[in-house]
Amino acid sequence: MKQVVAPVIAKGEPITGLVRPHGRSIRFSQTIRLKCPEIAREAQPGQFVMVCCDDECVLPRPFSIHRVNDQGDVSLYFAVLEDGKGTDWLSQRQVGDAVALFGPLGNGFSIRQNSQKLLLVAGGMGIASLYFLAEETLKKGCSVTLLYGTAVRNWYVESLLTSGIKLIIATEDGSVGYHGMITDLLPDYIDWADQIFACGPMAMYRDMAQKKRELKLQGKSVQVSLEIVMACGRGVCYGCTIKTRQGMKKVCQDGPVFDLDDILWDELNQS
Repeated sequence: MKQVVAPVIAKGEPITGLVRPHGRSIRFSQTIRLKCPEIAREAQPGQFVMVCCDDECVLPRPFSIHRVNDQGDVSLYFAVLEDGKGTDWLSQRQVGDAVALFGPLGNGFSIRQNSQKLLLVAGGMGIASLYFLAEETLKKGCSVTLLYGTAVRNWYVESLLTSGIKLIIATEDGSVGYHGMITDLLPDYIDWADQIFACGPMAMYRDMAQKKRELKLQGKSVQVSLEIVMACGRGVCYGCTIKTRQGMKKVCQDGPVFDLDDILWDELNQS
């Protein structure tokens, strides 16, 4: 883990019109790119960083590592909610501003050596974590299919894709792709995949776990990245502890990536 002060070297245009599950309004989503080679060199798909925001935010905020490159840049993609002080502060940083952060943190996705066909399932802002995984596995010659589910169309996600990624979109309002939930499409692709990786809301994970049981696919490897409230990011405060079949686990230290079958989903209250 490295603690650095990184300059902002680029930021994307705000993306408006997105909707958070359960009616929480997203003001916009934003990409920001930081020059921090110390973190970029060590980062693995599924890991995150903690960003120290302004003085009003006593605790740092967790952000998935969205992309890295060979020039030492780390990109973050995040949603700014109506009540999001930390994300609002970060979205207001301009090129040349300094941002304090530490990472990379946590245990990321684990790809088996013999896995060639990877299915990625992203719900809403879950694409922030999974795109890094898609880029890295494409470099290794894997075949990648991305199932992306969102309430309304997200042009940014469509603009991300390289020719190597097969994108299947589902929207709740039917504005593009399949009209419905992205998990409705899982049965069409689950047999094809050697491994499945997911990032999204808890409701999506619960639905995935149920479908896996219904299809009797207990031997299928499904890894999920939990998006959960964190305080310290270092495993000290125990604020992100969850119940698993192996006992109590800290999401920031033991995760954020877990096996789908290890989580006791009925014990999790976060949506």
